[in-house]
Amino acid sequence: MLDLGPHAGFIVAAYAVTFVAVGVLTLITVANDRKQRRILIEMERKGIRRRSAAKAPAPWVKIRTTKPKAAKAPAKRKPRS
Repeated sequence: MLDLGPHAGFIVAAYAVTFVAVGVLTLITVANDRKQRRILIEMERKGIRRRSAAKAPAPWVKIRTTKPKAAKAPAKRKPRS
């Protein structure tokens, strides 16, 4: 193995603590994501929708069913003499 000198214990302990900390943070993040997804599914089942979800237009808003007409191309300029 590598010769880490007199500070080998400190170096190995630092790596071990870092590895454990990153692992714990990863597990907490995954668990929180799963919890939030379950909560969201339950809320949608109850009829509560997200604000970012597409909403139906208000009854007074007219929905355009045809494509708008294309704008006319500007007239070509005559070259200067």
